[in-house]
Amino acid sequence: MEDRFRVKIAGALITAVVCAGPAWAKCQDGPGPGIDWSGCSKARLMLTNEDLTGTIFQRSLLTLSDFASSKMAGANLSETEVSRTRFEGADLTKADFTKALGWRANFGQANLTGAVFSAADMNRSNFAQAKAAGANFSKAELNRSDFSGADLSGANISKAELARVLFQSAKITGVDFSYSNLSRARLDGLDLQGVNLTGSYLYLTQIGGANLSGVTGLTQAQVDIACGTAQTKLPAGLNPPKAWPCKEEED
Repeated sequence: MEDRFRVKIAGALITAVVCAGPAWAKCQDGPGPGIDWSGCSKARLMLTNEDLTGTIFQRSLLTLSDFASSKMAGANLSETEVSRTRFEGADLTKADFTKALGWRANFGQANLTGAVFSAADMNRSNFAQAKAAGANFSKAELNRSDFSGADLSGANISKAELARVLFQSAKITGVDFSYSNLSRARLDGLDLQGVNLTGSYLYLTQIGGANLSGVTGLTQAQVDIACGTAQTKLPAGLNPPKAWPCKEEED
């Protein structure tokens, strides 16, 4: 009876090893276009200037890694952790970061054209001067992130958390901010032509000198809680409140 039990246990272990073998082995593959590192723990990678086009990183651990200037167009990083990882200057065209976790990740000057960050958590990350036209940040958490000088033309940033985000000098023509939290975000001096602000929360949002004459969905109630100046241009029918200019409150 005991011997039969041992045989069953040994058989089960062999089966487990055989089944897990290929999955474990793929994580040992070297970097290259189209490799499958899904589910792999790859923290602290140093892969700058690499060709990783179409690589599958889904549900992987890539924290504290460096992909600066690498080619990663079409890469799948959905549900992957990329906290404190560098993507500076990388080509991430149409890359998929759906539900990824990336606190303090660095996408400065990266090409994010058509990339997807839907439902991703990228709080306090750097997107300064990134090329993100047509990107999808819907339902993403981007609080305190930096989009200064970024090209966000036509991007979908609806239902997103954008508290204290910096958009200074960014191109945001045609951006969909509908139902997003833009409290205390900085939109100073920007041209918001074609921007959708339907249902957006604009508490103390900095719009001094911004041109909002071409936005859609903006209401007087939203204007009343935002922070503009005499140079702020509003759509016809909306008026600056007496509280303007106002100062941003502390937390």
